[in-house]
This record gives sequence, C-alpha cells and structure tokens, in this order.
Amino acid sequence: MLDVLDRRILRCLQSDLDAPMSDVAERCQSQVATVARRLARLKKNKVLRGQYAVIDWAALGYEVEVSLRFTLDKTNPKAFDDFLSAARKVRQVIAIQTFLGRVDVRLSVVARDMSDYRQLYRNEILNLPHISELEALMHVATLKISEELPL
Repeated sequence: MLDVLDRRILRCLQSDLDAPMSDVAERCQSQVATVARRLARLKKNKVLRGQYAVIDWAALGYEVEVSLRFTLDKTNPKAFDDFLSAARKVRQVIAIQTFLGRVDVRLSVVARDMSDYRQLYRNEILNLPHISELEALMHVATLKISEELPL
C-alpha cells in the first residue's frame, strides 16, 4: 500500500507537521509536485486523515484530568447508544473509547480544579444513562504520548 517515498513523507510530517512543502520534498529527496500528489493520494485513501492542533489543556487553565471507566447496564439494548449520545454532549469530555471486556467505555474529562471536577461529576457524569459501575482514575503525569507510527 505504501511505498518508500510515502513512508518518508509520513515520517517527515510526523516529525514536523508545520514544515513547508519544499522542506518536506527536500528531506524526502523528491520534487515538491510529487510530494503534493502523494499527499493528495494519501488523503484520498484516508491514510492521512487530516491535520489538527494539539491543545495543552493545562495552559488554558484545566489542571485536572480524570479517566472514568464505565460498565454499562447491558439489560437495555440501547444502553451503549444512549450513553455515548449523552457523553458526547458533556463539554469537558475530551476522549471517548469503547472496549470489549469488563469495562465498556472510558471517558477522559478535564476540569479547571477539584471543585470544578466535583461539580462536573455530580451534575453531569452521574446523570449519564445506564451506568452499572464507575471507576475514576485521577491523572497524575503523562510520561509518553505520541500518535507517531514506526514507518
């Protein structure tokens, strides 16, 4: 699916998303037009889903991050759909993941401080539908975070 040049281009973008096209082409030992065509093809084939800004939540005043793990009441056939629909509406939810196993859903939420988190927890989290079990894990430190692939 990917050839050597495609992999070079993706490695360059992973290491420096803001690099000008001419720099990417030079580092990939190719021409700007070729790199542009390859990028268009990678986007069309959904290998490259897009470019986005990574926001440092702490820099914006969000000091608390919590991972909430939910087991849902699966006696209701709409439990997942109802829960996910409601969870998407909570502004402080920054990630939603679903799992197979004991835990069904994990939400990552941010809050300005513990008081803000307590209010979020009481007013919104506990009101999400079909919760059977809930476990909260307080985020302490991020030791590694990366979406880079070994290309």
